[in-house]
Amino acid sequence: MYQITRRNFLKLSGALAGTAFIASPTGYFSFKSRAAAAPVDDETHIVPVVCNHNCGGRCQLKAYVRNGKIIRLITDDSPDTEKMPQLRACLRGRSTANRLYHPNRLKYPMKRVGKRGEGKFERISWDEATSLIAQNLREVLDKYGNHAVYIQYGTGDRGAVSGRFSAFRLMNLLGGYLSYYNSYSSACANYAAPYILGKELDNNGYDTLVYSKLIILNGFNPAETVFETNSNYWLAKAKAAGAKIIVIDPRYSETAATFADQWIPIKPTTDTALFVAMAYVIIQENLQDQAFLDNYCLGFDEAHMPEGVPAGNSFNSYVLGVGDGQPKTPEWAEAITGIGALTIRQLARDYATIKPAQLMQGLGPQRHAQGELSVRMGAVLAAMTGNIGKLGGGSGTGEGGRKNSLKIKTTLPVGTNPVKASIPVFLWTDAVVRGTEMTAADGVKNGPLTSNIKFIWNMASNTLINQHSDINKTIKILQDENLIQFIVASDHFITPSLKFADVILPSDHAFERDDLGYPWSGDQYVVLGSKAVEAPGECKRDYWWISQVADKMGIGVRFTEGKSDVDWLKQIVADAQKSEPGFPSWEELKQAGCFKKEANLHVAYAKQISDSEKYPFKTPSGKIEIFSKTLFAMNHPEIPGVPKYIAAWEGPSDPLIEKFPLQCIGPHIKRRTHSIFDETPWLEEAEGQTMWMHPDDAAVRGISNGSKVKVFNDRGALIIPVQLTQRIRPGVVAIPQGAWYTPDAAGVCQRGCINILTSQRPTPLAHGNAQHTLLVQVTKL
Repeated sequence: MYQITRRNFLKLSGALAGTAFIASPTGYFSFKSRAAAAPVDDETHIVPVVCNHNCGGRCQLKAYVRNGKIIRLITDDSPDTEKMPQLRACLRGRSTANRLYHPNRLKYPMKRVGKRGEGKFERISWDEATSLIAQNLREVLDKYGNHAVYIQYGTGDRGAVSGRFSAFRLMNLLGGYLSYYNSYSSACANYAAPYILGKELDNNGYDTLVYSKLIILNGFNPAETVFETNSNYWLAKAKAAGAKIIVIDPRYSETAATFADQWIPIKPTTDTALFVAMAYVIIQENLQDQAFLDNYCLGFDEAHMPEGVPAGNSFNSYVLGVGDGQPKTPEWAEAITGIGALTIRQLARDYATIKPAQLMQGLGPQRHAQGELSVRMGAVLAAMTGNIGKLGGGSGTGEGGRKNSLKIKTTLPVGTNPVKASIPVFLWTDAVVRGTEMTAADGVKNGPLTSNIKFIWNMASNTLINQHSDINKTIKILQDENLIQFIVASDHFITPSLKFADVILPSDHAFERDDLGYPWSGDQYVVLGSKAVEAPGECKRDYWWISQVADKMGIGVRFTEGKSDVDWLKQIVADAQKSEPGFPSWEELKQAGCFKKEANLHVAYAKQISDSEKYPFKTPSGKIEIFSKTLFAMNHPEIPGVPKYIAAWEGPSDPLIEKFPLQCIGPHIKRRTHSIFDETPWLEEAEGQTMWMHPDDAAVRGISNGSKVKVFNDRGALIIPVQLTQRIRPGVVAIPQGAWYTPDAAGVCQRGCINILTSQRPTPLAHGNAQHTLLVQVTKL
């Protein structure tokens, strides 16, 4: 019997790191491992399970179970066709058993006995735990009102009846809670895109890539992040079909190594300057699709501006330097971006003349100080080249946000939140300290807030500490018990965030219950994972213990409606059968483990381009608003009416670079989903936590390959091994985000958690996460 072993897993990791897929003569792509042909004996049964972590996709796995324990995992082995490719799991999903049976798994309810953050807890019963939660929740609601209760962003469990959905349902029955908008991942993309394209972000489906002749990936790295389940599959198909692929990234990522015909190493935070200079070349050489701009766009030139706006404010005028006297030439951009003027010119010509073309921006480039502008500027380039609404083209905005045509609801019904106020998700620490003082200028919607945050639900989230910026500042806030009365947290491990909770609760895993998985990517499938093994110790599903809290709050019957979590899943499936033709029954879905629809070649904004009168863009003008009168009216120096390059604070032109001369970015890498799996031994061996540094930067500091270094700025410091490589541009270092914060007595992180260094300063429009805007110094130990 071929079983999971460390050696076998590491062999698999090496195979996946070298090439994502193996091409067959037929043009299809598949991955085969030695495990795929292993026999199953009479004592072993196979259970379809779902990988429900927060990476965008939802992959299917098959668990081989013997004597109540998972001994082997394989990925989706259903028929693999072009229109229904397999949902292939990555290294993270395939290593789950190593995480499931980790000796440090949290197994019992516990309450804090030391100071908040010390990590001192004692075991308690479930009855005491749920009583403490109910008691403190009632006290906070009675004293401060519902604005004081916050359900923390982020979750490592994206199941249909997972903790957050159960918490949402409970709080809505209790009068509501303070909600948030945006995400740490894509605040700028989702917030800024509607100002130019209307309503909400949409993008072409990945299956349309095979129709693209040119694909420009700006900071988009699916080979490592596996951003969505089959993003690599479709990129490989596009390359096999002859598409030219260009990667713009400070790192020569595995995506660049696997797919790219050209790598363009850019200075972080300068994407907008590159795009503006490309626009200059296109205008000067008359390569723009003028008919598209005239028919569908507002604000490109002075002849197509809204009424009441002074002359000289069109995009064309800005690019040509009419107002500021600075034409945005490739030479101008070269000094900012570090990219040669000749390279910029050729990139612009390629994008303007090779059609159809997709400019696909990853989520990293919009997580910087001026992230909204690179999103808007990408859309302008897509409009200038006539690629919006075209098969093989794209909108040029931030990656993600596709509209799924499945007409089903896939979560526990949570009801409606009676509290209408909401905050930008990145500013929750501000709402703890000064919530009642925050205004619309801070991004508060439907305010004012009647209370600061006093009670936090932290469900399978490491955002409380690890994934939030400026950890040292956050620690001081959480340690002050006069600010927050109570924090309840559930998870599989005592993460850095759980150390700051008052009660911690052991969660079961998706492999230890029935649950549905649904991709937020827009792909058309649903995965039903069946319970494969029993949860260890006293681990419980969140729905169970939250129903106990509901009962102690006097609304238990209203919360459960007499249903278990499995009953709710069955109702979701029954409702799906009514709304989605061909959707299977509960029994059929249990057997198959997955429901897929054929790829449907979704083209974003195709209706608007095919008939703009019948289907106008959902902007004030009904057109693509290259110039936004709404943004112009804000009269904010960092929110211009047309997208412009504005230098980032802690960017390459900030005078602070004299003190902290290296730009630092925090890429997602293949061994973690955000901070999930950082504790997993096999993944640590497959890819350790190291900082990439260019040999030229290391030489002047006397740093050798593999040595440990100190990375620091005015906010904090960390220790990390260094990997010297030509695969990163000089002047930039890369620390993989997601390592668990592990401080020494002086507060210096020994694990290399980048958020000891990052800032809580938000972006100007979306009030979003700017964690890729960061200057540091590095010294050898």
